[in-house]
Amino acid sequence: MTAFPAALLAAEWTRLTGTRLWLWGLPAALGSGALVGLLALVGPENFTPPLPGLNTAQGTHVLLGLLGFTVFAPALLGTVAVSSEYRHRTITTTTLFAPRRWTWLAAKLAVYTGAGLAYGALAATVAGGALSGVAMLKGITLGLPAGTVAALLARIALTMAVYTLLGVAVGALLRNQVTALVAVGAYFYLIETVLMLIPGVKVLYPYLPGGATAALTGFTYLADAVAGQTGTSAARLLSAPAGGAVLVCYALIAAAVAVAAPLRRDIM
Repeated sequence: MTAFPAALLAAEWTRLTGTRLWLWGLPAALGSGALVGLLALVGPENFTPPLPGLNTAQGTHVLLGLLGFTVFAPALLGTVAVSSEYRHRTITTTTLFAPRRWTWLAAKLAVYTGAGLAYGALAATVAGGALSGVAMLKGITLGLPAGTVAALLARIALTMAVYTLLGVAVGALLRNQVTALVAVGAYFYLIETVLMLIPGVKVLYPYLPGGATAALTGFTYLADAVAGQTGTSAARLLSAPAGGAVLVCYALIAAAVAVAAPLRRDIM
């Protein structure tokens, strides 16, 4: 007999809090936010190449955008959340508890969407507090209004929830944990950057998760840096609303994949 959805949600929450996954997620979220504070303390004007300072809109935007560049961490956590069940063979117990697979898959998606939002909210809160604290310490005024900073941090937090779902989908498709983690790492650190290096192919970049995130957050530093190193024009990003729409589509596709993939194959 299939358990009630509430029981499945409770079971998935117990699994999340009862394993080491949250012990990895908590310091990762805190570290992502603290990184923004550390870079603010160093000062964008001391970067290589130098960037405008925190008292300018561009300097503040770049630092906040760097927080969006850490979204690979919740993606990895989402991947581990699913692939670890196959690795430790707890997936069999889960299936016996809820024979209708879509029910426990939906429960995973719901719980890890919430976890991704919590991760993003924590990272954004720490980043915003650290940035404000450094500005006060240096006696300067941030180059962006407080409302703009808060809105940007909220968009980054939502983006992290989307990437958590993407990680869940990868874990559902590639059940081998090592393979799944390597695939996620290779994508974020290699594939998207390589595409930006290929003139005829970089037109795809704005429609990839990284390009859509850059559009939503206004973080063009990476695309500009690649263009500067190669002597080519930077990839032209979508508008912020269009970037957000692309990310929503990726979230829906990831949810569909996470549910559909395990339905058509054996558990073991």
